[in-house]
Amino acid sequence: NLRNLCNWTGIVCSTTGSISEINLSNANLTGTLVQFSFTSFPNLIRFDLSYNNLSESIPSTIGNLSKLTFLDLSNNSFVNNIPWEIGQLMELRYLSFLNNSLNGTIPYQLSNLQKVWYLDLGSNYLETPDWSKFSGMPLLTYLSFCRNELTMEFPDFIPNCWNLTYLDLSINRLTGKIPESVFTNLGKLEYFNLSDNSFQGPLSLNFLKLSKLKDLCLVSNNFTGSIPEDIGFISDLQLIRLFNNSFEGKIPSSIGKLRNLQRLSLPMNKLTGEIPPEIGLLTKLNYLYLWGNKLSGPIPTWIGNLKDLVGLTLFKNYLSGPIPPTIWNLSNLTTLLLSSNNLSGTIPPEIGNLKDLVGLDLSENQLSGPIPPTIGNLSNLTILQMDGNKIFGEIPAELGYLKQLFVLSLDSNELTGKIPSTICNVSSLEILNLSNNNLGGLIPQCLVSFNNELSVLDLRMNHFHGTVPATFREGNKLRNLGLNGNQLEGSVPQTLVNCKQLQVLDLGNNKLSGRFPNWVESLPELRILVLRSNRFSGTISASNTKLPFPSLRIIDLSNNEFIGLLPTKYFKNFKAMINVDEHKNLGY
Repeated sequence: NLRNLCNWTGIVCSTTGSISEINLSNANLTGTLVQFSFTSFPNLIRFDLSYNNLSESIPSTIGNLSKLTFLDLSNNSFVNNIPWEIGQLMELRYLSFLNNSLNGTIPYQLSNLQKVWYLDLGSNYLETPDWSKFSGMPLLTYLSFCRNELTMEFPDFIPNCWNLTYLDLSINRLTGKIPESVFTNLGKLEYFNLSDNSFQGPLSLNFLKLSKLKDLCLVSNNFTGSIPEDIGFISDLQLIRLFNNSFEGKIPSSIGKLRNLQRLSLPMNKLTGEIPPEIGLLTKLNYLYLWGNKLSGPIPTWIGNLKDLVGLTLFKNYLSGPIPPTIWNLSNLTTLLLSSNNLSGTIPPEIGNLKDLVGLDLSENQLSGPIPPTIGNLSNLTILQMDGNKIFGEIPAELGYLKQLFVLSLDSNELTGKIPSTICNVSSLEILNLSNNNLGGLIPQCLVSFNNELSVLDLRMNHFHGTVPATFREGNKLRNLGLNGNQLEGSVPQTLVNCKQLQVLDLGNNKLSGRFPNWVESLPELRILVLRSNRFSGTISASNTKLPFPSLRIIDLSNNEFIGLLPTKYFKNFKAMINVDEHKNLGY
């Protein structure tokens, strides 16, 4: 008795007692629609089964719901083709099959739905149909085919959908140029996303006819030529994302007219020249991403005008000169990435003003002077990279205040003194790289025992003396231990056997002695073992391990005082050396 259903949750009935709506979104439903009696609901106008776990095919009998205006089957596990009978639902206004596993071609009958304003087929496995069979859909304002398997050129029915405000074709394999008719016909577009395709060619001068655009995303295509000089006349633009193309020339100065712009993302292009001063007028800008270009000149002082800036990434350019002091006034910054430029000068104490900073990368520049102790104020910092500079002085003990830090990279500088024991307070640390400096003293025992998260400890090419720390605990996550090029003495501590995830053990060029540590052969992940240029002696004998060195690819025992033969058992089990991927860079 269908009348009893009117009292069920999610069921709405009309005044005459017929079911008009089924609203069971996110109702934890499983099963299929194969046995669903669509003919029993002739007056249904709304059918919403989104966010469930329904599977198998969408039945063709769904085409009998002739009064349906709203159909949402998104976020389920439906498979196979979209039934062409959907095209019979002439009253439909809203249609979403987003995020299923539908495949086959998109049925051209969908374009018969001339009253539809919202159409979302994104995140499926749908393939390219014959677009010439599609009609324009004049009431359509929202169209998404993102994350499918569409190929060939831009769908030619889309420019005939004149009322579109939202268009998303991202993450497909579409090619060719954007048709001129897109620019001349779709003047109401506010959101335009073609990212992760293979579109090409320069942007048309007619691009400026998309005068209502708020969000432009052309990321990861093959666009060439210059960014249109008059882009600044699309006055409503809030987001420009042109990352990973081949745009060249200068950044248009007209961008300074876009007073509502919040994100300017132009990385991985071929842009040249200086950063235009007009960008300093964009006071609403939250993100300025210009990395991976060929920009030159100084980082402009006006950057300090951008008080709302949260992310600033200028790395991998040809920028030079000092870091302007105005940067240290950008108190909302969470990301500051300036690596791989030619920046010079010192790091001032004012760096401690950036208390919201999460990621700081100043590596691969020409920076000099000491690390200011005020860096300890950056309590939210998770990544700190200053490697590849000319920084000198001691490592400040205040680094121990950075309790969220998981990457600390200060290698390839001119640092002196000891490793401050306060670093052992940073229990979240996963990567510690202090290699290629002039550090000395003893290696703090706590470095390998203060947390079980440390995966990389690289202290190579310094002046450490004493012994290798012997406090490796069970359950640690150490993958890379690099102590090469120091003055360490004594034997290899047997507690290294607790490092079950160890892949690289590099103890070369020290003064280590004793017999070959054959217990390392039981380490299941060990790929690289370097003991060269030490004072090891005696014969090399295998232990009772059944399959020694199961993953070893590189072993270097040269320049020691070993005698005798290598165990044949080792050679029989060096299978990883034979099967090594020749394209894999092991770094040795």
